[in-house]
Amino acid sequence: MTSAAELPGAASLVLASGVVHLDPAPAVFAAMLDGWAMQQRTRFLKASTIQSRTDLVRRFAAYTNEYPWQWRPVEVEAFIDHLRSGQRPIVVSTARGYQNTLRLFMEYVTDVRYAWPRECEEKFGQAPVQILHEWNTVAHVAEYEGDPRRRPLTYDEVQALFDAADGRVEEIRARRRKGALAAMRDAVLLKTVYAYGLRRREAWGLDLTDLRHNPKARQYGRCGAFYVRWGKSSKGSPPKRRTVLTVPEMDWIVPVLEQWLDEIRPGFGPGRLPALWVTERQSRLSRRSVNEAFEAARNAAGLPEELDLHCLRHSYVTHLIEFDYPERFVQDQVGHEYASTTALYTGVSDEYRNRLLERSLDRHADRWSVS
Repeated sequence: MTSAAELPGAASLVLASGVVHLDPAPAVFAAMLDGWAMQQRTRFLKASTIQSRTDLVRRFAAYTNEYPWQWRPVEVEAFIDHLRSGQRPIVVSTARGYQNTLRLFMEYVTDVRYAWPRECEEKFGQAPVQILHEWNTVAHVAEYEGDPRRRPLTYDEVQALFDAADGRVEEIRARRRKGALAAMRDAVLLKTVYAYGLRRREAWGLDLTDLRHNPKARQYGRCGAFYVRWGKSSKGSPPKRRTVLTVPEMDWIVPVLEQWLDEIRPGFGPGRLPALWVTERQSRLSRRSVNEAFEAARNAAGLPEELDLHCLRHSYVTHLIEFDYPERFVQDQVGHEYASTTALYTGVSDEYRNRLLERSLDRHADRWSVS
């Protein structure tokens, strides 16, 4: 059986033995954070996740001006209340994320297997206690808690977005400025995100080798499918993979991609760089630049500011449903583990719902005529 001293993140592994600190409180707190980070790394959590969690704990400590063994429920309640009443109040999902992070940290430092309670008792005369419970945390009662203004784009809005992206190319050329190639790349990128329902990271990570032939749709050539290797990962797991097929309703993307591959991308001089989306510096396009491409086109099209790149993915799901694709097919295309997640992405139009109503009325009319 593994002893407490052998557990990753145990106090004995991060606190130097035989060292007497002039100010032990900040040293122990820093060791707690180091030990918690070590524990999370053994679970193969992402470095960005670990960093954001430890930053929040430091932020909470700065707010309370106390250390974890001094914290009580009233401090975390005041912290969340403070964040709700600021100039930019946090939303429910953010509050839950903060509470979950602080609860995880307190579970770590109160777990006797990591020996922090004993260390704190010996050094400070008090041990840390759990400060978050069912009465001071947000209850998860709604499936969707995002900004209600975020929604799928209509067909007209999608077209306006793409027209604005294409228009930026002509505008740059007319002004005889640099950047026409980059604008063309951004236009193709946005169309690809929509035509395959990709997340930002999935689009960013595409390589030339991820273009696939589909033997059931030979007319699409090398653009019959995309092999997505940077899907959203579960906790501690590598990115999920899936194949996204080119659907007939989106086959307009095939000549767009062919032009990008044969005419536009070579203009960047990428050499042997495998990335599908490249920059003038012969490097992979950054994830931030993917967002910026959408924002530039959105602003040029005069679309609402609350719409973001992920709304194109919502649009893809919604439009596939309106094209009468089975729910399971749509779920597999976008890589959702649960059908309920796909349902949250769907915001079908009134025209589609009326079409379903008409079909239902026709079926009932046939039934009555038979009887």
